[in-house]
Amino acid sequence: MTRKYDLVLMGATGFTGKLVAQHLLHRYGLDGELRWAIAGRNREKLDDVCGELGEDIPVLLADSADQNSLLEMAQASKVVCSTVGPYALYGSGLVEACSESGTHYCDLTGEVQWMRRMIDTHQATAQDSGARIVHNCGFDCIPSDLGCWFLQQAMLREHGVAASHIKYRVEDVRGAMSGGTLASAINMLEETARDPALKKIVNDPYALLPAGAPRGPDGPDQTRAVFDKDFKGWTIPFPMAPINTRVVRRSHALMGFPWGENFAYDEAILLGGNKGRLAAGMAAAATQAGSGFMAIKPLRNAAKRWLPQPGEGPSQRQREKGYFKILLHARHPQDPVKSMRARVSGDMDPGYGSTAKMLGESAACLALDKFECAGGLWTPASAMAEPLLERLQKYAGLSFELLE
Repeated sequence: MTRKYDLVLMGATGFTGKLVAQHLLHRYGLDGELRWAIAGRNREKLDDVCGELGEDIPVLLADSADQNSLLEMAQASKVVCSTVGPYALYGSGLVEACSESGTHYCDLTGEVQWMRRMIDTHQATAQDSGARIVHNCGFDCIPSDLGCWFLQQAMLREHGVAASHIKYRVEDVRGAMSGGTLASAINMLEETARDPALKKIVNDPYALLPAGAPRGPDGPDQTRAVFDKDFKGWTIPFPMAPINTRVVRRSHALMGFPWGENFAYDEAILLGGNKGRLAAGMAAAATQAGSGFMAIKPLRNAAKRWLPQPGEGPSQRQREKGYFKILLHARHPQDPVKSMRARVSGDMDPGYGSTAKMLGESAACLALDKFECAGGLWTPASAMAEPLLERLQKYAGLSFELLE
């Protein structure tokens, strides 16, 4: 099938969607190697985006409530990139349309229960059509997924053996959580409150494994302060671990368990400043209290009024002053002296600036690069590891570096 576009950006009128459009325009222009367009349900707002960016970007009309419009859009492009969340509310029809049309797809979701539903519903269709469906192409979960893959590749090159355990530790970060991410998290809480079976899925550390795949040694995510001997410091729970860890484990399974069926992976925040047990315990309690607060419906409803809303976000100056630094420690299975460490960093705030560039380059990778990956529902690492890693470092302000 001949496609008019290489890439269509769905949701370009939203805050993050505009940032992705801005990145695509800056990086690829309009008449270069990437033929791209923007899409949404409101023509006037789409025209406003073109006006803000100062270019006459091609525009398509599509509405998440109109399946025919989604199908027409999917059939017009090689890749559809979506920023329309919460995806459990607005994204299912587009995944269906892309799966049926053989159209590659990427998004920013971190909604475990929705990803499980999409895998179960559309895997066979996407395999048959050749559509590569890739979730999690932002801060959740590219630093985790690509960082783990990058460090394991280094272990295999250097020592001829994979690490038995990788630890992901948030070293430093500046930036606010996006309104869209919060909206997705709130919707996930509300879905699991209505359906206890979904809560069981979300809490399962291996929730995203392919059917029949063996489970590994990992248990529940960290919920308290823990002293980490490898980093010689205290750690506290990382709110994104319940998303990132499931994706890393799915990547490992989709790649055929190259690091062994007993491979372990976990995530936490590393406290700096030589903080002791008391400070770590208080910080961990505060993190858990926030999660407990949001789990109570009346408190959650009240919080919605003052939390960042979808479509809201920081100024350009704030985004440019943001950054993130992640440390990863790979444990050698026999000799601790041969363990290795890496850092993944980003040059803008993780929730908006860096995420927009990560998603834009993931979409460009699907549209332009050649790599071995059949149709189906994938993760960033299992689908695009090496070419995406190169793009992220060249064009998205990310750095993947081995440490001494």
